[in-house]
Amino acid sequence: MMPLPRLPFAFPPRGAVLIAFCALYLLSGLVGHDPWKNEDAMHFGVAFSIVDGGNWLLPRLAGEPWLYSPPLYYWVAAVLTKAFGLVLPLHDAARLASGLFVGIMLYCLAGAARRLIGLEAARGATLVAIGTLGILVHAHETQPATAMLAAAAALYYGLALLPQHPVRGGALAGSALGLGFLAQGLPALLALAPALMLLPLVSSHLRTPQAARGMLAALAIAAPLILSWPLALYWRDPAALGLWWSQEMADLRLQANWPMAPWEYLKILSWFAWPALPLALWTLWKERRRLREPRILIPLFSFFVLLGVQSAFSEPRSLNVLPLLPPLVLLAAPATLSLRRGAANAFDWFGMMTFTLLAGLIWLGWVAMVAGVPPRIANNFARLEPGFVAHFSTPAFAVSLGLTFAWLWLIFKSPRAPQRGATHWAAGVLLCWGLLVALWTPWIDHGRSYRAVFSNLKAALPTVDSCVGGRGLGNTQRAALHYFAGIALQREGGRAAAQCSLYLSQGTAQSEVLPPGTGWRKIWEGHRPSDRNERFRLYARK
Repeated sequence: MMPLPRLPFAFPPRGAVLIAFCALYLLSGLVGHDPWKNEDAMHFGVAFSIVDGGNWLLPRLAGEPWLYSPPLYYWVAAVLTKAFGLVLPLHDAARLASGLFVGIMLYCLAGAARRLIGLEAARGATLVAIGTLGILVHAHETQPATAMLAAAAALYYGLALLPQHPVRGGALAGSALGLGFLAQGLPALLALAPALMLLPLVSSHLRTPQAARGMLAALAIAAPLILSWPLALYWRDPAALGLWWSQEMADLRLQANWPMAPWEYLKILSWFAWPALPLALWTLWKERRRLREPRILIPLFSFFVLLGVQSAFSEPRSLNVLPLLPPLVLLAAPATLSLRRGAANAFDWFGMMTFTLLAGLIWLGWVAMVAGVPPRIANNFARLEPGFVAHFSTPAFAVSLGLTFAWLWLIFKSPRAPQRGATHWAAGVLLCWGLLVALWTPWIDHGRSYRAVFSNLKAALPTVDSCVGGRGLGNTQRAALHYFAGIALQREGGRAAAQCSLYLSQGTAQSEVLPPGTGWRKIWEGHRPSDRNERFRLYARK
């Protein structure tokens, strides 16, 4: 048997090869599927409202003002939708915004690691970020939190530049604060500003005259960026600014169980931040006598500030853990070069075995869906997504086969190197994610998309421009209804809803939510095939 040839690139990957690696990670899964239930569909609905002739200063969701965050992410998504809407479906074009922001995060984390530690650590930071499990799914959905990831990473890059390049560092840090606010409002300022304002108190490297000039530059840039959108909104619609501000204040209330929240966040991080968390802990142990050096102090201080802010004002869930990951990646970067041989080999073997096994299971699931063998697994897939019929796709099969062979080539031919484990882990994440996207997307799309159910609803409408009132639909369902059926639902209780001759309610299979009053008849009922509980019912006046 002819042996495999040597890898055609330097190992660990660098330069153009590493950039291609990042591009493949960013683009896989961004396009090729409908808006999926929950965050993906909801945030796309806000961006779609801008493209559909809505208000750029105060975006809407299915006709109602969106008050939960400033509009930076939705602006970017709307611009990309207009730019690429002729060659991509609108929802795919909008989702490119997440790829753009995560790409900025990767670039800035690599830049910060290069300035604080060195060139090889910059590669390590990129590989750890790609391999961190918690970033993976949110990076490939329509998700404003990705803009916060980019802002946090840009802030750390700016702080790393401050001592030697105060103007560049200050400009970058100030832009990060301003854009973080424009993406997520006051919570972003509370999370990011302390790192800029308080780090000079604990770090002598940031108390120099040059760093002070950089701080002033940062504030000079951040202030107009932060004020730009609220002032423009006040000039256009003072009442809308008041509504947004009230929502911001309501969201900033202390969590009921905030003293215990850090523990809950750490429990989520134990798997969400893998492998960045264990690598960061190794760095802290190895550098325990040098914790005041900027390469350790900046990400460590930022992590604890973020943990405190998130614990105080946000409930412990995966989306709120995302801002904690960039500082952990920076702390983990030195460990990719300094793990002891035994730990490095264990990390490497664990990654290779885990992702090879997982890739095999993904292939097995696809064979079961397409060929019906093994029958038990095929029946489980059919039971989870009733009505789904899998078809063999030559392009998907070819891409998946190419990824699998590339993985085997990499793990068998990569030479011994300090960052071998980090490279294999990042490649393994890319392999399994790529296989899921190529082989399982039709099955997942069948269960998580509202296209079929709301297209059927649209066909059941007596007229195309029917006014529809409703009750019980959440933001996700309203966004999908607006996109797939062109219906901006009028909420029950409003003057517009009272004039509508149609009424749409969301209930359960066992509980029917009836329209107010009498004189209604049900003309349609539907649900997603995989959802045994959620039911939509359309009524018309008799």
